[in-house]
Amino acid sequence: MDTDVLIIGSGMGGATIAAGLASSGARITILERGEHIRPSADTRDARAIFERGVFRNDETWDDPSGNAFNPGNYYNVGGNSKFYGAVLFRYRAEDFGVLEHMGGTSPAWPITYESFEPWYQKAEKLYEVRGASGEDPTEPVHSGSYAYPPVPHEPAIDAAARRLRDQGLHPAHLPLGVDIDAWLSEGETGWDAHPNTGDGKKDAESAGLKAALRHNTVRLETGCDVTRLVSAEDGRIEAVEYRQDGALRRIRAGIVILSAGAVNSAALLLRSANDNFPTGLANRSDQVGRNFMNHNTHAMIALHPFRRNPSVYQKTMYFNDFYLGGGPGNTPLGNVQLLGKITPAILASQVPLPAPVTAWIARRSVDWYLMSEDLPDPESRVTVRGDRIVLDWRRSNWEAHLLLVRKVRKLLRRAGWPVLLSRAFDRTVPSHQCGTVRFGEDPSRNPLDIWCRTHDHANLFVVDAGFLPNSAAVNPALTVAAQALRIADHIRSRDLAA
Repeated sequence: MDTDVLIIGSGMGGATIAAGLASSGARITILERGEHIRPSADTRDARAIFERGVFRNDETWDDPSGNAFNPGNYYNVGGNSKFYGAVLFRYRAEDFGVLEHMGGTSPAWPITYESFEPWYQKAEKLYEVRGASGEDPTEPVHSGSYAYPPVPHEPAIDAAARRLRDQGLHPAHLPLGVDIDAWLSEGETGWDAHPNTGDGKKDAESAGLKAALRHNTVRLETGCDVTRLVSAEDGRIEAVEYRQDGALRRIRAGIVILSAGAVNSAALLLRSANDNFPTGLANRSDQVGRNFMNHNTHAMIALHPFRRNPSVYQKTMYFNDFYLGGGPGNTPLGNVQLLGKITPAILASQVPLPAPVTAWIARRSVDWYLMSEDLPDPESRVTVRGDRIVLDWRRSNWEAHLLLVRKVRKLLRRAGWPVLLSRAFDRTVPSHQCGTVRFGEDPSRNPLDIWCRTHDHANLFVVDAGFLPNSAAVNPALTVAAQALRIADHIRSRDLAA
C-alpha cells in the first residue's frame, strides 16, 4: 500500500476526519483538487469577490435540458468552508426524528441525537465555536458548555435584537467559528463569503487540517483531480486514479474516504462504474446521486430611511421562533439569521442600481438570510453525462418557505423596518448541498451504513454532506464535522486497531 488512509477532499468532512485519525499513527494522504488561498489584495476586496468572482471556479454543470451553469462551488484547500459564514449550528433534536412539513415528510436519522451528541461537543471544541446556551428555546441538550463566549453584537444589532424581543421573538447569538479580534486585525470586513487566509475564521483548513498536519504521518497533496475509484471483484477499492501536473497517477490505500462534497462524491461514484458494478460504485440501491437537497433560501434587506447601520460584520444573530412551528397544523417553517453586512459593492454585484442608490441602501440596511428545509426526493438527483455533471434539483417545500418569508416580512415591519426587499437564491448558489449518498441500515435503500461505510465496498467510506438523510433548516457544517469525528473514532477502533 502507498498509504494506510486516503482522503479525497480537504473540506469540512475530509479535513475533520483527517484531524480525528491523525494521532492514530496511520499514514494518511489527503488529495485536494485545488490549491491554498494565499493572502492578497483580493481576499478582502468585495468587488474582487462578488463582482469579478476571482475565487470562483470556471467549471460548468448542466441542468436536465443541457443548459450549462456555473455552480458556485469553490475548489481550494479547505473547500467551500473557506468562504462560509462560519455558522456552526447543531441540528435540533427533533431533526433526528420524523417531521411533517407543509410539503411532505422529513425522514428520521438511523441514530438518535443523544447518541450523536458527544461528537457535536468534540467538533465545537475543534472549531473553537463561540456561542451562548439558553437563548433559543429550540437549542438541544449539550453535554458541555461553549469554551468561548459569543461573538458580540455590534450596537445596531443589539438595538435590532431589542426590537425583535419587543415582538415576542427570541433572538439569540449565532454559534460561530470566528475569533473576531484575529479576523478584524487583517481587515475591517465581514467574514461571510470572504475567503479566510489566517486564523480568524475557523474553517476546514485553519482548524481541521491544521490539527491534522501537526502529525508527520499526514500528507496533503494539492492539484489532484480524482477521476476514478478502481474496485476489485470483491468490491474493495484497489486504487484511486487522479491527474496532477498533467499526468495520470494512481495511489493504493487500505482505507479510502471520499469527501469531495455531496455533488462531486456522487458523480465520482457513478463515473467509477465497471463490469462488476455497472451502475456505479456503492449503488446497488440505485440511490447514489438521488435525494439531492439544497436549502430553500431568501436574502431580505430591511431598511429604515432615517436609521443607519454602521456595522462591519453584522452576522451574529438569529431567531428560531418558526423552526419547529408556525405553519398550518404548526408545521415547521425555518431559520432566520443575519447575513454578513451588505456593502455597496456586494449589492451592486446583485442588482443593477446606480452607485448612489446602492450606497444609500447599504448604509441603512440590516440584512437577513431566511432558510427552510428542502425535503428529499429520489428524482432530485445528480447524474453524469460523459464527463459532465447533470444536476436536476427539484425544489420541495417551497410554499412553507414562502410562508416564512411573508411572516418575517410582517414581523420586521412591525419591529421598525418599513422597507423590505427580498430575493430568492437559485441553483447557482450552493446553499448547503447535501443528501446524495445517504446513510442507513438498509442496503436496499441507502448507499452507506450507519458508520458511513459503503455497503458494497468494505474499505470505502463517504464522509461529507452527502450522508445526510434530511437537510433540516440550519447550516450543516458542524453536523458534517461531528459525523467525521464519529467515523474517525469508529475507524480507529475497528479498522486501524486490527
